[in-house]
Amino acid sequence: MEDLLGADGRASELINQAMTLIMTYAPKVVLAIITLVIGLWLINRFVGVLDNKLGKKDPTLNKFLCGLIGAILKILLFISVASMVGIATTSFIAIIGAAGLAVGLALQGSLGNFAGGVLILIFKPFKVGDTIDAQGYLGAVREISILYTIVDTFDNRRIVIPNGSLSNATLVNVSYYDTRRCDMTFGIAYGDDIDKARAVIKQLLDEDKRVLPEPEPRISVGSLGDNSVNIIVRPWTRTDDLWPVYWDMHERVKKAFDKEGLTIPFPQRDVHLYKNE
Repeated sequence: MEDLLGADGRASELINQAMTLIMTYAPKVVLAIITLVIGLWLINRFVGVLDNKLGKKDPTLNKFLCGLIGAILKILLFISVASMVGIATTSFIAIIGAAGLAVGLALQGSLGNFAGGVLILIFKPFKVGDTIDAQGYLGAVREISILYTIVDTFDNRRIVIPNGSLSNATLVNVSYYDTRRCDMTFGIAYGDDIDKARAVIKQLLDEDKRVLPEPEPRISVGSLGDNSVNIIVRPWTRTDDLWPVYWDMHERVKKAFDKEGLTIPFPQRDVHLYKNE
């Protein structure tokens, strides 16, 4: 009987302790959960509004800054929620610091990408919408995030390039300037009239409205090749018109040369057969 009474007493004591813990921590836990849910909602709303505002003014800074601010705010929210439950903030911060150090050592490449993203935003070698040639890929920059830059190539491929690689290697910003020089070379036979060929090419350039009058296009003999006299053509166009002008001019020059009796040489071999008697 005494054993039963003792067991009942211990059970009642455990129940009382459990009820005390529940009454003590249940409101804190509920309040912490509510705070977490509302806090995440507010952070997402704030980041969304910031995204819309920055997207109109500076698309380059937009994704990077929104991602960074969102991460910082969420970390602060989790620390606040932990302190509401009763976890010592100093201990929690120390744990986060130690974990951050361990993660940092394990993810050195990612930290390098983050630093590279910061350098890209500070020095602005390119921005969203620019066409760049980097890491063996040529395409338009669609997004600069915290760790990566997204590039869409002209054959509709999406390339994800680490920011660390972009900030530490040579890249070409193809669309940095509004105008570019279109470099072309056309060969004529040694027996053809150079002045006539120059006049034909000049007329074609004058007829093309995409070719800028200033700087004046240059048409000169660039070299004397093994099979042809090579004429260099250097017109200036708007950056968006560069490749259309390049492709169209090659077709138009070929047709004009054929019409004017000018020959575009191609490598050929003459074989002489000798009969031994």
